[in-house]
Amino acid sequence: MQALKVGCVSARLKALSSVGLHCTELVKATSFRHVHHSVSRFGRTNEKADDTPIIRVPQYMTKRAENMREARSKTKVNLIKGGKLLIDSKHPCCKQSAGHTLGKFEQPVLASKGWKHKKSHGDHFTVNNIKDAAPCVAPSQMTEAERETAVTFENLHICKELINTLESIGITHPTTVQLQTIPMVMKGHNILCAAETGSGKTLSYLLPVVQKLRAQINAETNAESTNKILAAILVPSKELSEQVAAVSRTLCAPFNLHTQVVGGGQGMGHIKGIFRQDHPDILVATPGALVKALRRNYLDLGALHFLVIDEADTMFDPSFSELLENILQHTDIANHPRETRGLDYKAQLLLIGATFPGGVGEVLSKVTDLGNIVTIKSRMLHRLMPHVKQRFLKVKSADKILELCQALKLFQCDKKGGAALVFCNKSTTVNWLGYNLEEMGFQHARLQGEMPAAVRAGIFQCFQKGGTNVLVCTDIVSRGLDTSRVRLIINYDFPETYTDYLHRAGRVGRAGGVEHGEVLSFVTHPWDVERVQNIETAARRRATLPGMKSKIQEPKPIPVDSEESLARPGHLQDAPDHQLRLPRDPRRLPPPSRQSGESWRPGGRRGAPLRHSPVRSGAGARQRTTLPRMKSRR
Repeated sequence: MQALKVGCVSARLKALSSVGLHCTELVKATSFRHVHHSVSRFGRTNEKADDTPIIRVPQYMTKRAENMREARSKTKVNLIKGGKLLIDSKHPCCKQSAGHTLGKFEQPVLASKGWKHKKSHGDHFTVNNIKDAAPCVAPSQMTEAERETAVTFENLHICKELINTLESIGITHPTTVQLQTIPMVMKGHNILCAAETGSGKTLSYLLPVVQKLRAQINAETNAESTNKILAAILVPSKELSEQVAAVSRTLCAPFNLHTQVVGGGQGMGHIKGIFRQDHPDILVATPGALVKALRRNYLDLGALHFLVIDEADTMFDPSFSELLENILQHTDIANHPRETRGLDYKAQLLLIGATFPGGVGEVLSKVTDLGNIVTIKSRMLHRLMPHVKQRFLKVKSADKILELCQALKLFQCDKKGGAALVFCNKSTTVNWLGYNLEEMGFQHARLQGEMPAAVRAGIFQCFQKGGTNVLVCTDIVSRGLDTSRVRLIINYDFPETYTDYLHRAGRVGRAGGVEHGEVLSFVTHPWDVERVQNIETAARRRATLPGMKSKIQEPKPIPVDSEESLARPGHLQDAPDHQLRLPRDPRRLPPPSRQSGESWRPGGRRGAPLRHSPVRSGAGARQRTTLPRMKSRR
């Protein structure tokens, strides 16, 4: 055993000497304990030296590569192979299959992401149509079993005369909006119907209105109502009033109900002559013309059964809101369905629109209870239409006229037929574009709001009848007009709001219109790119467009005016806290009460007496009331 220990010590001494220890260190290491600790310490230092990592790539480059890998993983699009594309683009990474819906929290890879750069001119993407017909319209080709189970107008308790009239114009089954709206109107409810364009909203209110008026006339004799209207329909434009009146005359023909139109651009002599000749049962009017007639007592709305506000999103715009409030003050709106019946009946309110109107609560809260308005919304409200192809093209301002001519040439060479609408944001652009199209040999018509009434009359009717196939216009044509023969929409100027875009795109793909409509939009300015990116994101997620309201908002409580609330000092104790608006200017404080000697001061307790200091003026003396010094809040 001793020999083994000596051998180990000698071996370790040789190892230490090989490392390079001096003689003095060897002497110190003669002890077994010293030799053991020295060798173990040397071994640990060698192990630590072997475990030290070797840096071959700089740290900032490593972190940058990791960040790039994470960014690629977040923006990676997993395309579903096969099937139709929902988003088509020249960039493969930006395409999206129709079977794939982007999640709410997924970040989309937009085809229009770099469109604010000057080198993006010529880029484009397309939102393809994934359905052949509008979701709100019953399919044109149904089997025998489907026809037997489908809901008809007879199930909605529409009379036989109206059903025969509808069949004569090719309408056999109600749309989804009509199925929801007609029963509520027949029951006497005030309704707000918001549905996508081309879903049959005009018939959804005209059918029950005509049927209920027919029953009312049969039950009563209106010998005294020589200057009273039974139903008033308000529309924003003259062209739309003529269109609605034409549909109303068709439905009223079997019942001897008379429909009259009072539109804008007519003098007071013409309006007076209309009501002097005969009194209409149904009046279709624009707000301006109706207010003129009401101010001169040419008609009376006291016997009104129905007040219909068509295109409500436009009618509640600030440009029409003052006129609309004036008209509502001349009518007595019912708060409950039972108030629409009996001798002391009130008018039934019907609000119709393609988008949800803003500012409804502030206006209607003055004439009716908002809680009793039944809201009817379609499933596709404020969404892109799935049966319309929509193409977006990034172009320069100078190249827009060339791209327009190219699109019109391709449209004319195509033998599918139909018509085209070219939308501009300003009337001056319509005139300038019309002159250029004339020089290039394109036959077209122009329609904008600044035209004189004599020039403007009949232009849209000529376009509807096929007199011309190209109409250059402003947004005056995008509201409610029936454009069933239109197959192509060209947004020469990109619309300024999402509402305008939905209304313009809604001129194609309408119920009973030309199939396979298309929308082409020219994108030029950076602010247009932002709207296009939001539209593309909504299309990928199949969601509503941003910023679109979908419910009636209660108006905020109106605070009591400070001067009125402070007229009586005791009134402050009775008023609720949220209605108090205390003045900050001490000069507007109320005078102190002479009987009680009490007053009120801001920030202090009520009932504290005010200090009085004598001030002499001339020969007499009077008391001047001064406020106590306000304490500093520092």
